[in-house]
Amino acid sequence: MQIFSFSPFGFEGALVTIEVDLRRGIPAVDIVGLADGAVKESRERMQAAIRNTQFEFPKERVLISLSPADLKKEGAGFDLPIALCVLFAQGKADGMTDFIDEQVLIMGELELSGKIRAVKGINAAVSTAVSNGIKYCIVPGLNFDEAVEVRGAKIYGADSLENAFYALKDRSVFTDGKSDEKKDVIPANCVDVEGVYFSAMSPGFEFAEIKGQSKLVRALQIAAAGGHNLVAVGAPGCGKTMAIQKFPAINPTLSLEEAHAVTRIWSLAGLIKPSEPLVRTPPFRIPHQTASIEGICGGGSNCRPGEISLAHNGVLFLDEAAEFRSSVLQMLRVPLENGAITLSRAGRSTIYPANFQLLMATNPCPCGNYGSKTKLCLCSARAIEQYWKKFSAPLLDRIDLRVPVENKSENCDEGNSENDERKGFNSTEEIRKKIAKAVKMQKKRQNVKNAKLSPQNIEDFCKLNEDGRELLQKSVERYGFSPRAIASCLKVARTIADMEEKEFILPVHLAEAIDFRKLCSNLVPEI
Repeated sequence: MQIFSFSPFGFEGALVTIEVDLRRGIPAVDIVGLADGAVKESRERMQAAIRNTQFEFPKERVLISLSPADLKKEGAGFDLPIALCVLFAQGKADGMTDFIDEQVLIMGELELSGKIRAVKGINAAVSTAVSNGIKYCIVPGLNFDEAVEVRGAKIYGADSLENAFYALKDRSVFTDGKSDEKKDVIPANCVDVEGVYFSAMSPGFEFAEIKGQSKLVRALQIAAAGGHNLVAVGAPGCGKTMAIQKFPAINPTLSLEEAHAVTRIWSLAGLIKPSEPLVRTPPFRIPHQTASIEGICGGGSNCRPGEISLAHNGVLFLDEAAEFRSSVLQMLRVPLENGAITLSRAGRSTIYPANFQLLMATNPCPCGNYGSKTKLCLCSARAIEQYWKKFSAPLLDRIDLRVPVENKSENCDEGNSENDERKGFNSTEEIRKKIAKAVKMQKKRQNVKNAKLSPQNIEDFCKLNEDGRELLQKSVERYGFSPRAIASCLKVARTIADMEEKEFILPVHLAEAIDFRKLCSNLVPEI
């Protein structure tokens, strides 16, 4: 039998081989292998736990080796594997041979009484073990639901050191990890809308409560249907933040493949909830405006995931986006394009997935009154220019939907009930139906969201008729669209057509896409 543990670093992490040698000498415990303070302290917890569990601690000198030797080992998850490795070595010395002849991954923190505490990173550890051919895994009982979601693993959730030790002798106590055979089963706390799953709606997520902002609701519907990035620009109190915060109610749940990737990242960050061991709800992250570059993109000594990776396959919402540091906003450009971010620390590097959808809400100027029909803007032209320079043209060029949000008290016509009914804004349920239609069409046609279409896919799936090509050409000449902006208009138009279950993009679809793409001229100054 060979015992392994897991050392988290970045998205991949590394397996650590644990070996114990009992030798003559003054009784002591030595740990070698670049262990940090928490791992070195495990020898004290481990000794107390072994004695308090009625096992006999070896009277010889104990040498514990953690390899590879040049990899720094951190965290309290090494307590249990070290203790079991010591007991295994003691059993071999006493002539015991009834241990299972398998490679075993073990993780867990020990209390002095011998009970086992939960640790973070279990899903990532078990996934890494399975990919390296290790099937048997002993994890804390509190982490069992998280570990059993990994396909191909055999899991035992131990509550105490004693139970974990006896599990090393009995294969029958291990539980097979879940498979993806039953793909049609509705995930927990989800509802089926025409074959597409959405999270069960909580109070406060009803779009019918939003009055007078039909254009913003329409933009959010398109964004959810095609995965498009969006920025809402409007005066303080106009309702842009309230509407965007309802977005999780209309965002379809994750597929099993997407869920496994998100669960691994959240496991490394210690964010897995007992109620949702496999994360099927799309992440919706709202970092504060004071967030640093490391907080957004990730970093630290262990290259921990940042907000853009925690938002993988979900949404990153920047409220009051102009208040974020300019360096933070510019850092988003490459991950938005590539769907991943590479972090390098202390001679090592890791690649985190960061395929997120960016939603932003911001004021048109520092005081918020630029473009208002009833309030006076007190900002100088220089102040407004500096305010918008934080975003930069390359970042704004990656935003498909730009929505002017006027104060509803200044815009009485926006709340026209006939117009709302025509576009299906009566309720969250109605909005979901059109999104479900678009999701099913995208899945059948290219199996990725329209926002992620490649140039070749755009050429294949976003064809225009003669009227559409003429409309696009006139818009390019009038608004000075870049090649990225043209591709953006085509992808948004494809999503609008999908919501109406149309095989081809009609000029009316393209016109609406262009209307969302052009700058909000009455609220955003030309920069």
